[in-house]
This record gives sequence, C-alpha cells and structure tokens, in this order.
Amino acid sequence: MASEDELQALRRAIAVCRVCRDAPMRGEADRLPHEPRPVAVLSATARILIAGQAPGLRVHESGVPFDDASGDRLRQWLGVDRDSFYNADHFAILGIGFCFPGYSANGSDLPPRRECAPLWRQRAMDVMPQIELVLTIGQYAQAWHLGSARMASMTETVSEWRRYLLTNRSPAILPLPHPSWRNSGWLKRNPWFEVELLPVLRERVKILVS
Repeated sequence: MASEDELQALRRAIAVCRVCRDAPMRGEADRLPHEPRPVAVLSATARILIAGQAPGLRVHESGVPFDDASGDRLRQWLGVDRDSFYNADHFAILGIGFCFPGYSANGSDLPPRRECAPLWRQRAMDVMPQIELVLTIGQYAQAWHLGSARMASMTETVSEWRRYLLTNRSPAILPLPHPSWRNSGWLKRNPWFEVELLPVLRERVKILVS
C-alpha cells in the first residue's frame, strides 16, 4: 500500500499539471484554451475506483467530481448518498482526463485530453493497489482499463458486464454507461441494465464500503 507521503506527492504533481495547455500533444493549435483545473480524488484506503471520462464545465468550476446531474444519477445507481460518495475512504475518483476539455462545435463536451492518461493514469493506479473494483464509466475509461477485452461498442461492453466482473482478476472491472441525462434514451432501450446489472452493482458497493 502506498504511503500518505506518496499520495500527497502525486496529488501535488497532478494539481500543478499544465501539459495540455503548455505542451499539447497535437501542437500549439490544439492547446487547452482555458486554465487547467485538474480534478482527481486519490485514496490510500478506498476499495472502489470510479473511472470516468473528464470533468464537465460545472465540475471545472466547483472542483468537485460528479457535482452535477450526472453525479446524482450515478449516486442513485450506486445506492449511496453524497456523504458516502465524497468520502475518500470509500471511493477514489479519477477521470481519464483530469481537466475540462472544452466544447465541440455542436456544444458537446470534447473527449478527454490525449496528454493526461499516458502521463498520470498508471502512476495513479500504482499508488492505489488496494482498489478491488473499478467502475469504468463510458468508452474512454473502458478502453484504458479493458484494452483489447473491450467490445466494439459501449453498449456491447456493458452488456458483457459479467465477463469482466465475475472473474478472478484484480481489480474487478464493471463497465457502465455514462450517467448523463443525455443517455436516458439508452436506458429505456436497455432495460436489462436496471433490472440485472444495478442490483449487483449496489450489492458490491454495499460490501466494499462497509
């Protein structure tokens, strides 16, 4: 298990990271157009990692992960209240990108910055060896944590959740769709998610945060 000094050192390094603004992977034209504000919750004791995509604008402004309607839905899925969710003894929270990436021309959030995961992801995982369950939210987190085991689409990956959860691998991985309200239609088209997957998720969470 990592020492608190190691965790604090990594937290400080992440907090001052400005690579996506100052040394963008795709060149100056692709630099982050606003001041970065990395949002990451590392923990020496949490047994669950929430692996998301990247902060949205509201989270960028507050500095609190999932401090929005998506977070409300995610907490409902997990069966926990805000106090438990934001207790770092219970949950570590790391997006594939730590900073708000900005908006596309049609007003959607851009993908996580390419600079972030290669620089920080494995280092963050290495200081949290106690993690027993990784909840991969959306295609970008699933791509990093599942690699070649990921299916062709997010829907296929989530539908195969037993393949990833009910194995001897450590940590176990449970793929989830993004809890954005834009995915309400997806939830209606895939009722098995609430009927079959969510009860298992809530039971796992209950065990691991007790």
